[in-house]
Amino acid sequence: MYGGARAGFPQRIVCLTAETAEIAYAVGAGERVVGVPGTARRPEAAREKARVGGFTTFRVDRILALEPDLVLAFSDLQKDVVSDLIGAGVAVLCTNQRSLDEVLQAVLVIGGALGCEAAARGLVQDMQDELRQVREYSSLWPDRPRVWFEEWPDPLIAGIRWVSELIEVAGGRDVFAELREVPAAPGRIVAPEAVLARDPEIILASWCGKPVDRAQIAARPGWEEISAVKAGRIHELDGADVLVPGPSLLRGLRRIHEIVQTCQAQA
Repeated sequence: MYGGARAGFPQRIVCLTAETAEIAYAVGAGERVVGVPGTARRPEAAREKARVGGFTTFRVDRILALEPDLVLAFSDLQKDVVSDLIGAGVAVLCTNQRSLDEVLQAVLVIGGALGCEAAARGLVQDMQDELRQVREYSSLWPDRPRVWFEEWPDPLIAGIRWVSELIEVAGGRDVFAELREVPAAPGRIVAPEAVLARDPEIILASWCGKPVDRAQIAARPGWEEISAVKAGRIHELDGADVLVPGPSLLRGLRRIHEIVQTCQAQA
């Protein structure tokens, strides 16, 4: 999408997450990507690259065989493979973004490391512009519907910080906004009764690659009394749009904004 690579920067890049691959392509370094995880879906060209494993299960020998001069990783969940690669003498850049601001920062850091600083700044500017436009539009609404985002069904896990922030930007009100400060999923476990007590008007779900069962959600004991269930406002979101902390979060933002806007119109 953007150009601007400079000589002397990494020429053989392995990405261990979908968003690092997406960022590399978006700033104009896609031709230098030689390996991606099986979860990489965007852009389409990324799917043609060599596969090196899943989010936490990687073949280090397969990565090393690609002779990377830089590996891009994400989060403490990849600390083991990062340690192994560093031990093998490979340069690794691992970001650990949790908020929308940190997502933008990660784009700049990765873009700079790839010699595509100007392109990264352009991408970040575009993302900031859209976030601002949606926030300004939704700020005019008289009410902010209560929203429950479900990252996992058993146990129930509330959304990570950037998802909570997307809901807010889109015009909704995360019913467990206080949990956005908790970085690890186990700290965001909530009881079904707690969700019932907060009576969300919208239920959003994305179960980390597992298909969402709307009927199962609606059938939970007592949940027939939840406003979102009564109104049939249970929506599945594509994990690639909301659980991958890169440019695709804007797709998720647009979808959440549409859902919240529809709820506003029905109020």
